[in-house]
Amino acid sequence: MKETRFNIGMNTLKQIDGLHGEEVYNTIHEISPAIADLLVELFGDIYTRPNLDFKERELITLASLLTLGGCEAQLKVHTNAALNVGIAPEQIVEVCTHCIPYAGFPRVLNALFTVKAVFEERNIL
Repeated sequence: MKETRFNIGMNTLKQIDGLHGEEVYNTIHEISPAIADLLVELFGDIYTRPNLDFKERELITLASLLTLGGCEAQLKVHTNAALNVGIAPEQIVEVCTHCIPYAGFPRVLNALFTVKAVFEERNIL
């Protein structure tokens, strides 16, 4: 049986984000099943592309969310995902440090507060 885009996306989401990804899906599904399904399909489309591994994709995602600002909920999910795929806590903090000249201290500090909360939840601090 051929896997659907949704199945590929959901399997990838579970592999990377675990319960956090499913929580996001379920929350969005309550409001809009169509957007929730699209999110999962696009996640699978992007994360299963060649040339970048999951670690590289999560580092890019962390930097992107940080520089956008106002994405703390998604930054929390992707900080957990980064840890899940083997990115060291020190590397996550370094991503934040690297973004200071590009995003500014306010956005970096907001990101660090989010990262710190994830680290505390996971007993890293």
